[in-house]
This record gives sequence, structure tokens and C-alpha cells, in this order.
Amino acid sequence: MASAAIFSSLRRRRSPSLEAFLAPVDLTEVGLVRTVATLSSELVSCYSDHVFFFQRRNSRSLIRKIEVFILVLEFLRDSGSGSMSNLPSTAVLCFKELYLLLYRSKILLDYCSQSSKLWLLLQNHSISGHFHDLNQEISTLLDVFPIKEINLSDDVREQVELLQKQARKAKLYVDKSDENLRLRFFSFLDEFEHGRIPNHVELKLFFVERLGIKDAKSCRSEIEFLEEQIVNHEGDIEPTASVLNGFVAITRYCRFLLFGFEEDELQLCFGNKKRPRKGLITREIADTFLTIPKDFCCPISLDMMRDPVIISTGQTYDRSSIARWMEEGHCTCPKTGQVLVHNRLVPNRALRNLIMQWCTAHGVSYDPPETTDASAESFAAALPIKAATEANRATATLLIQQLANGSQGAQAVAAREIRLLAKTGKENRAFIAEAGAIPHLRKLLSSSNPVAQENSVTAMLNLSIYEKNKSLIIDEDGCLGSIVEVLRLGLTTEARQNAAATLFSLSAVHDYKKRIADQGGAVEALAELLRVGTPRGKKDAVTALFNLATHSDNCARMIEAGAITALVGALESEGVEEEAAGALALIVRQPIGAEALGKEETAVTGLIAMMRCGTPRGKENAVAALLELCRTGGAATTKRVLKAPALAGLLQALLFTGTKRARRKAASLARVFQRCEYASLHFGGLGVGYAFAGNSTMNNSSLPGDVSMPMSISVL
Repeated sequence: MASAAIFSSLRRRRSPSLEAFLAPVDLTEVGLVRTVATLSSELVSCYSDHVFFFQRRNSRSLIRKIEVFILVLEFLRDSGSGSMSNLPSTAVLCFKELYLLLYRSKILLDYCSQSSKLWLLLQNHSISGHFHDLNQEISTLLDVFPIKEINLSDDVREQVELLQKQARKAKLYVDKSDENLRLRFFSFLDEFEHGRIPNHVELKLFFVERLGIKDAKSCRSEIEFLEEQIVNHEGDIEPTASVLNGFVAITRYCRFLLFGFEEDELQLCFGNKKRPRKGLITREIADTFLTIPKDFCCPISLDMMRDPVIISTGQTYDRSSIARWMEEGHCTCPKTGQVLVHNRLVPNRALRNLIMQWCTAHGVSYDPPETTDASAESFAAALPIKAATEANRATATLLIQQLANGSQGAQAVAAREIRLLAKTGKENRAFIAEAGAIPHLRKLLSSSNPVAQENSVTAMLNLSIYEKNKSLIIDEDGCLGSIVEVLRLGLTTEARQNAAATLFSLSAVHDYKKRIADQGGAVEALAELLRVGTPRGKKDAVTALFNLATHSDNCARMIEAGAITALVGALESEGVEEEAAGALALIVRQPIGAEALGKEETAVTGLIAMMRCGTPRGKENAVAALLELCRTGGAATTKRVLKAPALAGLLQALLFTGTKRARRKAASLARVFQRCEYASLHFGGLGVGYAFAGNSTMNNSSLPGDVSMPMSISVL
């Protein structure tokens, strides 16, 4: 009963950390009084002289209560009456509960001393409630503590009885000055919400004088902490994620308004590396051998899920795995075999949050899925409130001023921040471009500063995702040429890769594909990146080449630039073989493309190998490429393809196991072979004619332009 009473408040309010419920030792196997006394003393020693910026009174009150427990524990320890055998059973139970209570106190005090100031301010009521809960638990513990059955000295007994009375009378305490600061912070949000920028003097008074945030580094730390809370506790916090995004935007604006760019210039050598997230438990636990919980792994890939989603049968899979399953033409649940009622994928936010918390607690790297305009259910899915948009607009104005007139270092910082602002939300991308960022970013593409160049081309990439910005980038004098120069001669690998991704993004507009291909050195640089780039660089290059190949007028240019040779070589490169086969299928529609591909000795064998061992989409694109090659390349080319070993069996397999498009292409290719004089020799004995006849309905629906498109670009 005592245990239930003591833990009743835990059910009403959660502690800031799950650590609070983990007892680090087995209290039945050690000296109970000695252990609790040691923990109490360490806690008081650590925090008795600590100056808490917020929750000062609540913290001091909690520490004073713990000091009284120390008097009791030290008296029992020194008098020799603190052994388990000498204590009443009720006292033993109380001391065990006290151990957990002290451990929770430690977590709460750590939380108040290590969290960001703005976060503590926003959580003022909640944290005050945690202190009140602890006080109630202390009161409950003292009510059942058998003080009359334990031989305490008079002075210690008086201290315990006094603490008992104080704990019973204690009420929830919320510091009025802290609460006024919190309301002031919300008033800034309200001003931005109504389209007004708060007074510069008021912002300085709040951030610098009241909160003691005196430099850009401290301000950046505050921003990072708030962003971390949005990611780690999405849908489970107050204020909501959308409101927190507004506070992040206001703080970012104040960072540059109040502190300028000087401090950041010293940090440029660190580039754009991600800051590791703070763990929630000790490093010793994080360093132990870990096994990923089975429920966190996708039933298809068996890897830990990054973006768990629920299908119509109620089963959960990783989005990428189940999406690929459905793209392959399957209409059943992989785990249960049930027929899918619909193909909608519902985000499993609860499981995703659990996975994130587990990864954070155990020091495991976890990269959430990238956010794009279309991913309305991603980590940044909360619709931005107007305050966030207006604050970001004001920040963009400051950044563009630095791009235009700042020092080289300030320009690099401004480009980096524009890159981050443009990472999410079409509103951000729209007003950044409208404010005139593109001409200044274009100049920075030629910078001798690697960080500045990399951030400017990545900012250009993120801006280009918004459809209306594509024309502004293409029409900006010299901008396309500068992007190609970064692709050719960029100072960092990241810059070259992102330049290729920018060309892919711009080539989504059909009218721009010819302009990009005609830009001197563009196709050559993409082909070179496809040959020797990193895996991600190859992916960016092949998707750009695929898009360019969809414009028939680019065929000759791509052949001249060596793109076909690079694409044939990419058939053996994991991760890009699908798009490479798809691009070849487009190029060989024209006679000059078929002729060029026919001269590549490994082209046919590479496509055949993909039909044998490739992914479903790769097999689909490979058979499409062979079909177009036979249709356009003439009888000699058709015979060459026909003589390829095991082709008949591969076609039969595709007819029964391939995707709908693959079956359609395989049937069409078989009809081409049936008209060839070698058809009976190579196919007659295998009975494929029967299989082809059985798929005549698919044959009639064959679409020459049916090639799987590559996935859309991600923001960086």
C-alpha cells in the first residue's frame, strides 16, 4: 500500500526522463542505508552551491528536504542501527522508495541545470509540476515512515517532524518572474503572427539582459536544443511542434539581428557536420553491446525502420520497403498474405518516436527521413504557423544583406543559413527567391572558399525544388554556367554532387533539358561523375542524365559527351543500375543512339545480367532497353541480342514474375524475336510462344515510352 501511494503521482505526470524509473543497483544485496546516504550526500554536494537560472526556489527547497534525510541516514549509519536486520519492515520499504525518489530528484535537477534556457522557460509550468510531484511523494513517504519505531535522537526527530509538516502544507509553486518571461516570449510570437516585427530594443532586453544569451554561439545552442525537442518528442510536447518551430524561427532571427556574423566566421573550418544528439542515459550504458528490438525492425528488410508506416492490414513496415513491394505489383501484405484494401501508408508516429528515443538513449545514430514539400507526414510535418514564416522572412532579409555586402566569411555563413531555411517549406523557398537571393548565391558559386561554394550550390538546389524558382535560376545571367562549373571543378565532393542534383532538379522542366545539355561541359561532367564519383555522386549524376535523355534532341549531344559509355559502365554499379538502364532505354529509341549502344561491347551482356540478378525495377528497365535496341538497331542488332545465353528463360521468368511493365516489355520483345529467322532455333524448344500468346492482352497495351522514372531529389 505504501509503495502504491508513493508512486501515485508518477502516474499523473511523466518525469523528464525515463531514467527516473531505472534503479541502477539491486538494493537487496547492498547496505541499504549506506547506499541511500551516499546518493543523498552526492546529490546535495553537487547542487547545494549550484546557481539555477530557472526553478531556483523549487530546486533549493528540494535540496533542503534531501538534507534532512541525510541527517536521518547518517544517524542510523553512525549509530549502527542502519542494517537491514535492525530496521522495521516499513522503514526498509520507505528507504527503498526513497532511493527511487532521490534518483528521480537527481534526474530533475540535472534536467534543470543542463537544458537550454528557452526550453526551461517554455516548460515552466510542467517542470514546476514535477517538483510538486516530488514534494507530494516526500509527504507520502514521511506519513508512512515509522518514526516512533526507530531510535532517533531528539534533534533529528524534530527535523523530520518539521519536514513532515512543511511537506503537507507545500503547494505548487510557479515563479512569477519566470512566468512573466514566458509570457513575454509568447508575445513576440504573437507580434510575428500579426505581421509585426518586435522592437529591436525589446528583443535585446529579453535575450541578452533577462536570459543572459550574450553571443551567437549561445544563441545557436538554444536553437539546436529546441530543434532537438521537436524531433525527439514530436506530437508529445507542449507547446506543439508548430509553435516550437515559431520560437525557433524567432530565436534564429534574433541570433543574426543581435549578434551578427562575426562569431560564426571562426567556425567555418568545421563545415556543415551534424551535431551529435545528446544522450539520455550514461555513456557506460550506451557503450554496451546492443541488440535492436525486434519490433523496431522492418519485416521485409530486417533493418531498423527509419520511417515506419501502417498498411491496410494493420501491419507496420518501413516506408521504403513496403513502397517498393507495392511498386513491384504486389497487392497482398508481405507478412500475413491478406489482400490490401488500399495502398495508403499511414505514419506510425508512436513507433517512430519509440525508435528515436531508443536510439538516442543508446547512442545509436538515427537519421530521420529527409523532408520535402510532398512529405507532409515527415518530422517537420507540422504546418508552420504564420509567426514562423514571418520570422523566417525577416531572417532571410538579414541574410541576403550579408550576401550582398558582408565579408567573405559572413557571406559563407549567410549562404549556409539560407541553405537551411530553404530546406523545408515552399513558403521559405518562395520568399527567399523573391527577396533576391539567387543573384548573390550565383556570385558565391565562384568563391575560392570551399564552404561558401558548397553552401551556395546546396542553397540553390534547395531553392530549385520550388517550381517557380526554377525559371528564376535558369534565367539568371550566367547561373546555369556557374552551376556547371561547380559540377566540373567544385572545391569539395559535396559541392560537385549537389551541383549534379541541382541540374536534375532543373531538368524536371522539359524546356530546360535542352538548355542544360547544350551548356558547355555539363553532360561531360555528369558522365565523369557517374564513372568516378561517390555512391551518392553517381546517383545524382545518373538521375540528371536520365532526365536529359527524356528530351529527344539531346541524344546526339549525350553520345558525343560519352554519356552512353558511362551509362553502360553504371549497369554494374550498385545503386545506379536501374536509372542507367532506364536512360539507355530512352537514348536507343533513336537510330544514332541504338548505333552508339551497339558499339559498346558490354552493353547487351550488362542488360542481360540485370534481367537475371537486378531489382524488379532494374529488370523492367533492362528489358525495355533491349526492346528499344532491337526495334531501332535493325536485324543485325536483333540477332546479336537473340544469341545472348539464357535470354529465353529470362523472358519467360519476367512474364510470370515481373512487374506489369516488365511483363509488357518482355512480351513485346518476344514478338520481335518471333519475327526473326532464328526464333525457332532459340525459342521453339522452350515453348515461350505459348507463354507469349497467353499474354496477348498485355502485348496490345505496350507503351514505347514506358520507362521507370527515378525518384525525386532530396533537400540537403
